[in-house]
Amino acid sequence: MENSGNIDYEQMLRKNYPEGVRREIEIPERSVYSVLAETTSKYPNNVALDFIGKKWKYTEFKASVDKAANFLFDQGVRESTRVGVMVPNSPQYAILFFAILKLGAIVVQVNPLYTAYEVKDEMDDSSANILIVLDDFFPKIQSLVPTTVSKIIVTRIKDYLPGFIGSIFSLSRKLKKEDVQIEYSKQVVLFGPSSNGAKELGEEKVDPKLSPAVIQYTGGTTGIPKGALLSHYNLVSNMYMLDEWVPQKMKKDLDFLSAIPFFHVYGMMTALLLPVFMGSRIIIVPDPRDTERLLKTIAKEKNIVFPGIPTMYHSILRNKMSRKYDLSGISLLLSGAAPLPNELEEEFTSRTKGSIIEGYGLTESSPVVCATPIDRTKKKIGSVGFPIPTTQVRIMDAETGDREMPFGEPGEITVKGPQVMMGYLNRKKETDDTIRDGWLYTGDIGMIDQDGYIHIVDRKKDVIIAGGYNIYPREIEEILYKNQKIEEAAVIGVPDPHRGEDVKAFIVLKKGEKMTEDEVKQFCLKYLAIYKIPRIIVFRESLPKSIVGKVLKKELRNEQ
Repeated sequence: MENSGNIDYEQMLRKNYPEGVRREIEIPERSVYSVLAETTSKYPNNVALDFIGKKWKYTEFKASVDKAANFLFDQGVRESTRVGVMVPNSPQYAILFFAILKLGAIVVQVNPLYTAYEVKDEMDDSSANILIVLDDFFPKIQSLVPTTVSKIIVTRIKDYLPGFIGSIFSLSRKLKKEDVQIEYSKQVVLFGPSSNGAKELGEEKVDPKLSPAVIQYTGGTTGIPKGALLSHYNLVSNMYMLDEWVPQKMKKDLDFLSAIPFFHVYGMMTALLLPVFMGSRIIIVPDPRDTERLLKTIAKEKNIVFPGIPTMYHSILRNKMSRKYDLSGISLLLSGAAPLPNELEEEFTSRTKGSIIEGYGLTESSPVVCATPIDRTKKKIGSVGFPIPTTQVRIMDAETGDREMPFGEPGEITVKGPQVMMGYLNRKKETDDTIRDGWLYTGDIGMIDQDGYIHIVDRKKDVIIAGGYNIYPREIEEILYKNQKIEEAAVIGVPDPHRGEDVKAFIVLKKGEKMTEDEVKQFCLKYLAIYKIPRIIVFRESLPKSIVGKVLKKELRNEQ
């Protein structure tokens, strides 16, 4: 029996699909900014942003976006300008994100944890000549202007805090000598709540299907960082699909606890764009590791959607103060970026009484492809559920990708739908290898069972998922090879009960050289974000290799 590409699978899906969810939906061609404009028209007085007690209604949020767009225009941002955004979750991230898109420009997502070396690579590859950065991160990237970027726009958390809290925050930083001293100029400009431009601008008209909205960097199926071009239509499509998946009865007075980073494609979609689409309140938490703040926030709220990752849920349940807080305010958990252990799901649902939707997706699909039914009686352990509306999934043989696999047989997951990216920036060959006849080849191995549920079996691509971040061993290995003392290096992922996986490096030193684990870590810190640094380092005399000299990582994994 053949599966997902044919009518048999569609008939099976329609039979088992979640009640009330349409298999196919109409998705209009529109811009991301138009979603904010429409929501503001529908729900002008709904609270849009809530940041440590300071609130913006949708009318105020949109007005701030429009002012920011005027300001950015004066700074040289035009249609198709690539603008790097290196800002954690904050009101100004949301404001600047929509402002950039209003101008028809393109957001280049930059992880605030990145080193200057990593940021430079992304700016060079994307041709972004303007970088927006939080003041805390300015010292590490100021050397990029003017050689890499022509302008840095600085924004400050304290400018968006409620008055009294903002004053205390500023005083505390001065006392601790944590204030960042920045010399502003034509090349280094400050952005804040009062920033505006010389004239009021309308929305730049773009072709939603042909105009990139976001360049999101990913290792894709090869581990080499590539910029996935996500169009306005890609992102809008995923908003419509996810909105369809959430039952109508749950949407009234629904608030989103937005701690998952906006710069991550999963956080951008589920913690920022989806709530804007729904007209919901976005409760912004700057640091997803601030478990105490998460617990306090959950305890005082009544109807929360909490997009997160298993590591965050694990941290909440294991926190020593966890039992002192009421978690029943969580109505819905959205879990993604890494597999959700069944034990963790059981414990969290018993504590919160809420429902969990676990999703599967990837950067190249904007990101969501599959989701589990919200009805727990319709779930299967180990499954990521069904394709979301207007999305097709096939399982193809992993060797050639040309033959569709029968039900129950593993193969490479392929996806077709309006959320599939435009392609990789400046990489035609990689794009052609990844998208064939409109089908996205994910690099993940899965299978479809006899009831139509999709299961993730393995990863075809060499990737480590630690704390929700995709970490590509090849990137770390290339950094290790920069060290003059290292002859050979191999990096793998090993199981970790909290992060999901940890990074482990096997190193062979050059003859006569000596090196400690700490020296390796300190060297890597010059080039890599801290979450990519190997936590486990093993020095060896040699690495296992094939007859043609390829390092046999499978043998290294089997040694664990």
